[in-house]
Amino acid sequence: MCMSCGCGMPNERHGDERNITRDDLEHAAHAAGCSTEQAAENIMSCCQTMGGDTSLNQQRDQAQSQS
Repeated sequence: MCMSCGCGMPNERHGDERNITRDDLEHAAHAAGCSTEQAAENIMSCCQTMGGDTSLNQQRDQAQSQS
């Protein structure tokens, strides 16, 4: 689905390429050499780890501004 908003439409981007779709997840799983389900679990685990850790967001923003 547009996994970003949870609309339940598997490959709908709602006109915005930044939205994550099932196809994106499948491509990422293939690139990582794992199942789609494992990729989803890995993403969820990473999100839980990041949680409220603003330092990770600050590091990402700083890296992007330097590129």
